[in-house]
Formats: sequence, structure tokens, C-alpha cells
Amino acid sequence: MTSNQETFKKIISHAKEYGFIFQSSEIYDGLSAVYDYGPNGVELKNNIKSYWWTSMVQMNENIVGFDASVLMHPKIWKASGHVDAFNDPLIDNKDSKSRYRADVLIEDYVRKIELKINKEIIKSKKRFGDSFDEKQFRKTNSRVLDYERKIKEINTEMKKCFDDDDLVSLKKLIDDLGIVDPVSGSKNWTEIKQFNLMFSTSIGASIDSSSEIFLRPETAQGIFVNFLNVQKSSRKKIPFGIAQIGKAFRNEIVARQFVFRMREFEQMEMQFFVKPGTQSQWYNQWKDTRMKWHQALGLGEENYRFHDHDKLAHYADAACDIEFNFPFGFKELEGIHSRTDFDLSQHEKYSGKKIKYFDPEINESYTPYVVETSIGLDRMFLAILSSSYTEERIDEQNSRLVLKIPDFLAPYKLAILPLVKKDGLPDYANRIFNDLKIHYNISYDEKDAIGRRYRRQDAIGTPLCITVDHDSLKDDKVTVRFRDSMQQIRIDISQLKKEIDDRLSLSNWLD
Repeated sequence: MTSNQETFKKIISHAKEYGFIFQSSEIYDGLSAVYDYGPNGVELKNNIKSYWWTSMVQMNENIVGFDASVLMHPKIWKASGHVDAFNDPLIDNKDSKSRYRADVLIEDYVRKIELKINKEIIKSKKRFGDSFDEKQFRKTNSRVLDYERKIKEINTEMKKCFDDDDLVSLKKLIDDLGIVDPVSGSKNWTEIKQFNLMFSTSIGASIDSSSEIFLRPETAQGIFVNFLNVQKSSRKKIPFGIAQIGKAFRNEIVARQFVFRMREFEQMEMQFFVKPGTQSQWYNQWKDTRMKWHQALGLGEENYRFHDHDKLAHYADAACDIEFNFPFGFKELEGIHSRTDFDLSQHEKYSGKKIKYFDPEINESYTPYVVETSIGLDRMFLAILSSSYTEERIDEQNSRLVLKIPDFLAPYKLAILPLVKKDGLPDYANRIFNDLKIHYNISYDEKDAIGRRYRRQDAIGTPLCITVDHDSLKDDKVTVRFRDSMQQIRIDISQLKKEIDDRLSLSNWLD
């Protein structure tokens, strides 16, 4: 097992032990790929939502908020293409009885080749030191060139299979590459078949009168069918955006890697409506804006990269992902798509209702084009949790486990800790707690030795600990301890709120 895999297991265990994430229905042996967010998890999740919503809606005068229902008319999913085309290529291994997405098997095979390239680069860096030129090495090294040629051939062939809807050739590609089952090592594969990912249910008073509807597999369509309602009621002119946060549901073939791929998940997305012909400009602008938003968290610029799509969805003329370096490698965190006018045109066709925007500047009506930014909230949560998890050696005898979560996102912004449970210290500490609780989510803890309480707050990511001691009763000063540095300073109680605001407020961070 690699160190990254070991660390990932520790993160999952830590998430349960400290109240971030629990397996859903655990006392009934759990429900696969469905999770519940505990007391600390829901606070972190809500803080991520607030960061996205404030920066996306509150700080952009041409973007408004929206919240569509989960249940919608079934024709919506016919118009959007989900009924006919929202499928994944399913393949089973006859020996292990395990089920996989055929394209994921191939992508994992390609990643192994990419790892071989990285090994060649690392080996040569060690050999040549500061004189090593990676760009030139990639261009000239025969082994690297062979690997990259193979990757290109595989991706081209896979794209052709999907473009032609040719599952037979896709299966042949798996056989030709000698891809084995990750569980058993077997190559004994079934044929590939398409598997629709939508959950269906029924609506109506009785079985006889009920109709089949679907749990939404994405949140975007609720925005599209309400385009005119929102545009007219908010009196927005193009270009403008509609943002929402909401649940979506997909019956994933293989749901894995903790909360990275789930059957019930949450999206934060914005659909930006633009004049036809300007979509490329806006697509590139949103790519740049979204990457800066992620990097502003300080999780390391090297942990992000763009991945442009070779295989475009039926509705897109350009698409890319912002990928994050999770413990299991670079994977999609946010998608940015130029969706053309496909969605609005389809809903106009299927509903029989006119969905056009009248542009007063050119005195014309047209169907707007759309640029979409869509981020998985649960994936964002995992990115922050996994990158913040730190095992730190303090000295020869002591170590600590700390979540270095960006301060303004932390579940608790500060902890109030009376040094002992007597001598009036709890009363003094409670007065501070009551004064500040309207402004921040605060933890109050008077159990165990102060060192243990510090460690507990480190483990849940609390940025500041406020310790009340006997001197506090005399000089109205408290000790402020900082999570990341463990530095402690003495501060007057009258200056406490300003100190906290300067370090922890979302508005200061966004400024």
C-alpha cells in the first residue's frame, strides 16, 4: 500500500472519529456510497457554501440566486437528453463478480503510463540536478515519447468508440490493452452495455394513477426551464448568471473513493447566459476566475491543473475540468463548459413555449448561449479535508495531528478554554463565550488538561484557542493560541473581537 493510500485511510477514519462524516445507515451495515455529515462536517460544508455563494452571487451584481425543486416534469429529462443518453458503459468481471465503468478502466490504465513518465522525470532530475530541463527532456527522451504516443493512441481510440457509440470496439480496446480486474487480476470480461444513471420514482395518489418521474441527476435543468422567470423578475440584461446549490442523484455503477463519487451529492453551479458569438471569451474568462477562486484558499497552486476534454458532451463546444491532487491522484473538482444554446433550444422545442431573450441594444430576440461552472460540494469538502490533514512532529517525544483548514472555513472559529474548572474561571470564560457566540461558531471546553484540549481543537481545525487563567481575573487579558504555529500571545479582552475578525472573517478573506 502506498503512503498516499495509507494517509487516505487515516483521513477517512479521522473524519468519523471527529464528527465530520459518517457512513449512512451505519447501524444497519450502511448504504453503499451514501454518507451523512456530522456536527463538524456540516459546519465545514456550510462554510464552503457560504464562501462560494458570497463570492459568486453577493460579489457579482449580474449573478442572482435560485433554488429549483428536486422533482421536475419528466419531459425535462427527455428534452435534455438524459433519458436517452445519460448512460455509462458498464462491464463486469466474470471471476471477481465486480462491476466497472469501461472508460474508467481505460483511464486508470492511461494514468499508470503517466506515472511511468513521472518516474523517468524524477530519475533524471536526481541524475542531472539543477541543470535538468524537464521541458526539453519530455521532447527528446525516446522512452517518454513512446509513452506519450501510446497515451495519445489510447485516448484517440476511446474517443472514437464513444463518438461512434461502438461498445464492441471499446471492449476490444480493453482486451487489446490487456487490462486486468484490479481485484482479481482476471481478464475474463463480459461484453459492455449501457447503464442509465437516473433514479426513477413515481408521483400520484395511487399506483394506478401514478406517473414515473426522476430524481434530478444534475441541478442545471431547473435553471434552464426557469430562465425567463428569473430574467424578467430580476430585470437582468445579458450577460448575467443564475447560481444555485442543490442535491443531485446518480445511480453510479462504481461509487468509490469516499465522498468523491456518491449516489446522492451536492452541486454548486452557475449558468452564465451570453450573446451568441461571445461564448468563447466568457468561457476563457470563467476558467481564469474559477482557478483563482480555488487557489485563493492556499492549498497549493501545484495541486490544481486544467484538463481539457477530448470527448465533448453532446451539448458543448468547449469543456474543461479543474482537477485537484487528491490522495488518489488528480481528479475532477470543477467542470467549466460552454453549453451553446442546446438546453434552452431543446426546452423550447419540447415545451412548445418560446424561450428567447429580447436584446434592447440590438432590438432583436435570440436564444442565449450558456457558460457553466459546476463544482461538486462534496469533492470540495474532500479536497479541503485531505489537504489540511497534517501529522506533525513537535519534538523528539511529542507529535500532533492537526487539520490546517483555511481559517474562515473552519467548523469552529475559536475555542474558549478556562484553565481549570474552579476559582471563577468558568464564569469568566462563559461571559466571553456569550459575548462572542452571536458572531462566531465557538467551542467551549473545560474537560481534561489544557494540553489535551489544545490537541482536540487542533484535530478539528479550530484556528484560535482563547485560554482564561487566574491572571485574567486581575488584568482582563486572555491567552490566544494559534493553531498552525502554536504561538501564544497575551491580549486585552477589549481587543479580542478585532483580533478574531482580522484573522477569521470571510469578508476580510475576500477583500
